Amino acid sequence: MPPPRKRGTALRQQLAELRGPDVPAKALDARALAALAANPGCRRRAILDGAGVNKAALAGALGSPSAFGQSQFALTRGNAFEAKVKADGGAELLRLVHERLDRSAEPPAQARVPELTAIGPEGRTARTALALREATEAAGEWTLLDHPMLALDVAGSPAFLEPDAVVVHPDGTWTVVEIKSFPMLDGSADPAKVGAAARQAAVYVLALEQVAARLTQESAPAPEVRDRVLLVCPKDFSNLPTASAVDIRKQRAVTGRQLARLTRVQDIAETLPDGTCFDPARPAEELTAAVESVPATYAPECLAACELAFHCRDRSRAAGAVTSLGRSVRAELGGLTTVADVLAAARGEAGDAADPAVAALRRAAELRAEALSAMAPGATAPEAPACH
Repeated sequence: MPPPRKRGTALRQQLAELRGPDVPAKALDARALAALAANPGCRRRAILDGAGVNKAALAGALGSPSAFGQSQFALTRGNAFEAKVKADGGAELLRLVHERLDRSAEPPAQARVPELTAIGPEGRTARTALALREATEAAGEWTLLDHPMLALDVAGSPAFLEPDAVVVHPDGTWTVVEIKSFPMLDGSADPAKVGAAARQAAVYVLALEQVAARLTQESAPAPEVRDRVLLVCPKDFSNLPTASAVDIRKQRAVTGRQLARLTRVQDIAETLPDGTCFDPARPAEELTAAVESVPATYAPECLAACELAFHCRDRSRAAGAVTSLGRSVRAELGGLTTVADVLAAARGEAGDAADPAVAALRRAAELRAEALSAMAPGATAPEAPACH
């Protein structure tokens, strides 16, 4: 059993103790950050992601295995397609960037592909920043950064992100490239999948903007990160790449605002009982108590974005929380937070009659009673209107 946490220890040590002894941290990627930003009120996800806890393993240990994630076949297919897109020094990828985003520039007959390898994520982040600076200063050239490493501060904890590619244009502007294995049929793709890709790209843009701000010098403005990203997908049912420019200004604004609203990880960690640990190897009773010590904000949308969704859904239903019915329903009910409160208000047993939500529930209950009464055996059917 890990020793109790000390209140004054450094954040990194606190998070390591929460994760468990000898448990490696799970990297927080852009997909997870986009999902976290979509539900900024969930403290449970914020602390688990901030501590690098493997939520899939945690869900399995809690008895609610996750069905969330990509299949091995999809990952293999995606890796093969990405390798095809980036073959020959990224010639096809750069052609698509030029064609879809920067026709006024010279065609990328040849491009620089800097080496980005370094020791550890911090080293790779520094190497990426240096490569971006050099590429921006080398005006008139195309530069392709293959799997650069970016750092983004999230709730007081750094997250290291790895986009598929970043292209530096001859004018010094930067473009994020997302490579996906879902197809574009007749020039368009599944809107839900495109939306998810746009939210991930928005996270990369936010991280790149932080890099650009650090590169700012008195003699030169900050490099511009383009608000249109390139989405590369297979064309129709082939393995040939095609691309579309996606405007992510809305996703970038929403994601930035939601990430800023996240409670700092250190603030959440300080509220937890001493000895709290999310190591999946711990006994189920202790693990359940540790998870339940952090409040969650469950909504049905979590089923498509979080490995702990099944566990949180069961707890939400057991507590009768109206959030299990959806965020739109929760918003309509105002201060009524449980199903029991809603039913009591509808029956006139509780609630302020001047509350619009209570008044609407009571009116709905009256209409329901009238409808059931009219359908009862022996009830007189309403008289049909006379025809003139």
